[in-house]
Amino acid sequence: MSKSRYAMAGTPCQITAAALMENYTEEFPVEIKIGLFCMENFSYTYLSQLAMEEGVDLADVSECRIEKGKLWFRLNDGSTVAVPLERARSAMRKSCAVCMDFASEQSDISVGSVGSPEGWSTIIIRTDKGLELVEKARKAGYIETEPIKDSGLRLLEKLAAGKKEENLEEIKMRESVARPVMYWRVMPDDEYTEEVKDYQFDDLRSDVIDVGACVLCGACLASCPEDIIGIEDRKPEVRGECPPGCNICYLACPRTYVPDSIVSRESASEPLGEYMEVLSARAPMFRGQDGGVATALLAFAVKEGMVDGAIVVDKEAERPWKPVPKLAEDPEDIVGAAGTKYSACPIFRVLKEEGD
Repeated sequence: MSKSRYAMAGTPCQITAAALMENYTEEFPVEIKIGLFCMENFSYTYLSQLAMEEGVDLADVSECRIEKGKLWFRLNDGSTVAVPLERARSAMRKSCAVCMDFASEQSDISVGSVGSPEGWSTIIIRTDKGLELVEKARKAGYIETEPIKDSGLRLLEKLAAGKKEENLEEIKMRESVARPVMYWRVMPDDEYTEEVKDYQFDDLRSDVIDVGACVLCGACLASCPEDIIGIEDRKPEVRGECPPGCNICYLACPRTYVPDSIVSRESASEPLGEYMEVLSARAPMFRGQDGGVATALLAFAVKEGMVDGAIVVDKEAERPWKPVPKLAEDPEDIVGAAGTKYSACPIFRVLKEEGD
């Protein structure tokens, strides 16, 4: 992989993949992980169909957001179209139904709108690295912070706990009918490495891809030392033979077995995971979704040389709101990619492209 150092902003499953690659692959270049709050993600194809059924052309959409139990499309003319989440979930990726992480618990900093006033973000500081970034960005005027209100924290915990409770029931149901949910079969690290030592792409295909559990993060592609894994829009494919003893793609996937050093069963009863501090924040210099804080932190980290670039999700020019991963080495490119896209994206593919 690259010798450069990067920050990234990603969903909980993407952050879990980053944590796995950091622990189990060589020279993983992501230094700072900014995780996003996430209840669910959508298939771009089905989201486009849903929008069409609601009379919305995605080319006319300036912003998408989820709040107050609805998926909102804000159009270029200033009008809005609201779709009840129960209906919108027909476009949800099925792997989201077993995700036990709302607040990106393996990140350095988690960011989202829940719990803070309009125009502000909630930030959960989880590591010393995350604390350093927040403090430096605040001193430089990139963000403003204030203590989160007790009512806001309670709301955040309620929503995060609700996702875990609902999805744990789905996991139990699937397990009861012999549809194993691999990533919830948590095991000690030494057992984990022994269990997966002989697992290769064929096992990844049968355990994750063919059963609809793939989150399309691109970790398998990015980590493959043989460059024989590709992603053609909807799922990973292998073109060639895995060399004997290579199990990197299986180790990197956030939906195979996960060691207890990354995820623990106890986290089911901890709505937000482990953290140091929860704050409300906004970024007055930046226009971005939910206060622009994730954008501001990434831009600051790049500008100040804490990292060489940021892995972000932008939109394709040809297909409106089709997410595409981007390696931004300039703060202006980070700002240009701001805003949640709400569709799955192989975000780690840019690491392979950059290495090429």
